[in-house]
Amino acid sequence: MSELKDFQRTFIELALQSHALEFGKFTLKSGRRSPYFFNAAKMLNGCDLFKLANCYVDAIEDSSMEFDCLYGPAYKGIFLGSIVATVFSQRGKPCPLSFNRKEVKDHGEGGNIIGANPVGNVMIIDDVLSAGTAARESIKILEDLNAIPKIFLVGLDRQEKGTGDLSAKEELEKDFGIHVSSIVNLEALIEYSHNSKDFHSYTFELKQYRNSWGA
Repeated sequence: MSELKDFQRTFIELALQSHALEFGKFTLKSGRRSPYFFNAAKMLNGCDLFKLANCYVDAIEDSSMEFDCLYGPAYKGIFLGSIVATVFSQRGKPCPLSFNRKEVKDHGEGGNIIGANPVGNVMIIDDVLSAGTAARESIKILEDLNAIPKIFLVGLDRQEKGTGDLSAKEELEKDFGIHVSSIVNLEALIEYSHNSKDFHSYTFELKQYRNSWGA
C-alpha cells in the first residue's frame, strides 16, 4: 500500500468529521453488504468546504490534468463543481462551469444546462464512482452537446466491478476513452484505517469487501 498524500488524508478526515464517510455495516442499493458508506451531501452540514475544494484542486494539479471547462452533474456535482471553480479562480485560473437540471426547463433560459454549454475538453466533477451509471449519463449529455468528456474526477472511487469483471473505472475508460481519477479509493481507505488507532479494526473487513467485490 502506498503512503497517502496530504490532500488524500485531508479528504478522508473531512469526510469522517462530517459523517459523510462512515464505517460499520451498511446495505447498498446493489444489495451488497459494505463495511463503509459515503454520502457527500453530509459535507454540506458544516464541513470546511474550502479545504474540500482544495482537495479536488490539489488532486487535479497533482495529476497534471488539463481541461477547458468544468461540468457538475446534478445534484452533488453542482456544489462540488462550484467550490472547485471558486478555488481555481482564487488561484488565478478561472474556468467556465456548468451543470444540468434533472428536468428540462421550458421557460426563461430553457434547456437542461445552467451556465454556458460545455465546450472542448470537459472535466466532470462528482462525489463517488460505484457502478458508473451516473458517469455514463453525464458523458451522454456532454456528447449530445458536442463537447468532449475528457476527465471524470470523483472524491471516492469504490473500485468495484462494473457490469462485468472490469472495474467501473476501467469500463468507462475502455468504452469512452475518458480519463477517470479520484482523490481517494478503497485502497486509500484501507491504508488510512490500517494506520489509524480509531479505525484500525475495520481494516480486515475493508480487505474482505475488496476481495469479494473489487476489480
